[in-house]
Amino acid sequence: MSQPLAPGSLAGRRALVTGSSRGIGADTVRYFAEAGADVVVNFRNKAPRAEKLAVELRGLGVRALVQGADLTDPASLAEMMAAVREEFGGLDILVLNASGGMESGMGEDYALKLNRDAQLNVLDAALPLMGEGSRVVFVTSHQAHFIRTTPTMPEYEPVARSKRAGEDALRERIPELSARGIGFVVVSGDMIEGTVTATLLNRLNPGALEERREQAGRLYNVGEFAAEVALAAAEPVPNDHTRLIGDTSSFAAE
Repeated sequence: MSQPLAPGSLAGRRALVTGSSRGIGADTVRYFAEAGADVVVNFRNKAPRAEKLAVELRGLGVRALVQGADLTDPASLAEMMAAVREEFGGLDILVLNASGGMESGMGEDYALKLNRDAQLNVLDAALPLMGEGSRVVFVTSHQAHFIRTTPTMPEYEPVARSKRAGEDALRERIPELSARGIGFVVVSGDMIEGTVTATLLNRLNPGALEERREQAGRLYNVGEFAAEVALAAAEPVPNDHTRLIGDTSSFAAE
């Protein structure tokens, strides 16, 4: 992977990426560490993988705090933020990357609970640690961002609607965040090669990934999309608070 951020450009900054033991989250937190930021590797139930990543990142000369947390549990969130405060003293970058809803055996309302309610709870838990000049980044998909104007696969629609609900709820907080001097950016990407979601969708709807790849011309891979997420935490906030990554010609704007 190429480094999207200049080495040392985030020196002294402290970043928390939810769901960062694997996939897009892991590559994003790696980019931050390569740029000199101290990082929090968050996981739900993959502690060994998170610890292995943290060892790698510490080898870059930064601090890497490993914190397991159930983002749908306020007490678990509070414990994580208390550990961040004790170790780092605060946060400068919060990337709301963790999402879900396609897992088997979860309640009917799980997607909304994780993709909307938990995102707000993470933000609320982190705000006391964040000061002027901080940045919040919410990671989503075109299938969710454009769900009100462009239908998606039936298998993904409940998740897409829950993620759009989360995005809308977070956008309502922009005036408050701006008053605190905290920037907010939504990063929306097309289907990403190599993600769990894309794999599950392709399993439920065989050929879906190949069809979308043909429509878009190409799809970003995990490392490429993570680079865009990392940049969203450092580059100026767009006027509409949105970075659209990849082809959008198949999606109708609101």
